[in-house]
Amino acid sequence: MSLSAKTRTAVAGLAAFTALSATAALALAATAVAAPAASNDPHLVVRTDRGAVRGLAEQDTRTFRGVPYAAPPTGDWRWRSPRPADRWSGVRDATQYAGSCAQGEHPVGVASTSEDCLYLDVTTPTSARGLPVVVWIHGGSFTNGATRNYGPSRLAKQGNAVVVQVQYRLGAFGFLASPLLGKGSGNFGLEDQQAALRWVQRNAVSFGGNPRNVTIMGESAGAYSVCDQLASPTAAGLFHRAIIQSGPCTQEYSSSNYAAPRPRAVAVDYSQRLANSFGCTTAACLRDVSTEDLLAATADDHFGPVLGGPVLPLHPSEALATGRVNRVPVLHGINHDEEHGRIGAQEVATGTPTTDADYREQLEKTFGADAEKIRAAYSDIKPAGLALSTVLTDSSWAVAAAKTNRLLSSRMPTYTFEFAGKAPWYAGLPEPAWPVGSHHLSEVAYFFDLSVFARLSPAQAAFSTELIARWSAFARTGDPNVAGAVAWPRAKPSDREVQSLNPAGTVRTDFFSGHRLAVWQ
Repeated sequence: MSLSAKTRTAVAGLAAFTALSATAALALAATAVAAPAASNDPHLVVRTDRGAVRGLAEQDTRTFRGVPYAAPPTGDWRWRSPRPADRWSGVRDATQYAGSCAQGEHPVGVASTSEDCLYLDVTTPTSARGLPVVVWIHGGSFTNGATRNYGPSRLAKQGNAVVVQVQYRLGAFGFLASPLLGKGSGNFGLEDQQAALRWVQRNAVSFGGNPRNVTIMGESAGAYSVCDQLASPTAAGLFHRAIIQSGPCTQEYSSSNYAAPRPRAVAVDYSQRLANSFGCTTAACLRDVSTEDLLAATADDHFGPVLGGPVLPLHPSEALATGRVNRVPVLHGINHDEEHGRIGAQEVATGTPTTDADYREQLEKTFGADAEKIRAAYSDIKPAGLALSTVLTDSSWAVAAAKTNRLLSSRMPTYTFEFAGKAPWYAGLPEPAWPVGSHHLSEVAYFFDLSVFARLSPAQAAFSTELIARWSAFARTGDPNVAGAVAWPRAKPSDREVQSLNPAGTVRTDFFSGHRLAVWQ
């Protein structure tokens, strides 16, 4: 089946990050992971390049929270590149989370009006020396998220790795591109991530890590960030491996696909309208607008990295196609059922299953003249909610993932995957009548403790142990193969198969037929 240009445009334009609906959010809560007890153990004092910090002791790990990696981007420093944190004397308390970056209410965020947020957390095995460093970049559609939402002890302890979690500027504070702010403005959040990676280069040894073995790992907006760092000339040499979960590098920007890098003209036009709404014609005027007013004015708007300038001169897709990328080993994949969580949560939270009429209407709205062809191609899937989420998963995620697999594997050592099978569901929220499978964000529960999800089942817990072993092997060596596990071959551009990671058993699977990619050719 051949699709029209309108449909191809719609496919590229579907949202790459599917946030939980507002109705579903009422049933969810993202709470902070409980803090371990403080200790006066002198081994918990670590000296960084800016001063000493005292952390917390857990069983077999040490955690250091709220460590500044850059100076507060406030006042005259709002919308400027990050600058070094001030030095301090004595021993700084690193037992409490820093405030999250300015953001509104969201189930995967922590509401905040603070712009003093450029801090990171480090969790390391108690006896650590020369370990691989895994830098976690959180998701949240570039408008939400905080390190406190992800409990890293399992990944650090079982993976025998130093885990660094980074906060970076979000929303308008991180991704406003305006001539008033400089020709290369718009990627302050990406610059923050790079500043944190430079901090890792300077300080990893003090926490038992190896600065020559750094893996950047992200999910959703965090995964798109990893793609952007692969394409960023200013990130060269700052990392040595990359893990991309649910953020295909080839996604194109549209009004509904707002996590992908946007054209500078689009971003500049938006910034001009925002400045006009405040009566501002100078950078000083914009910097005087209160945090609260900026949050209120941009509450319904979307933000993300901006193309052009020294940080992101090319779209990751173009950078991969032309070879102008930071070449490192890569793990890349999506979830088999990305959209099932969003559609399923909407149905359960509202008590209103998707009807056949709803399904037809959504197909017509999204795919226009091709709606009936698509409905016919998926006519074997029932009920309507499952059919809709399957169509959206295949069109907006699998198409881009397949292209990304091909481009990545043509440039660098790449291992491709998809998460499949029964993944954790949201805590306190009933499941829909149809199987939700492995939905967006759910795989993160295998690596981090997230209160938004129900406790792992015994099968999922065993699977988590295998995954952490594979991910940590990749962080150490660039190869996710481990003894006693199903072999995972390196990807080739011609591959149709990927590694299907499933609590019921890992197998090779035909990604093209599994997502009906022939329909979308």
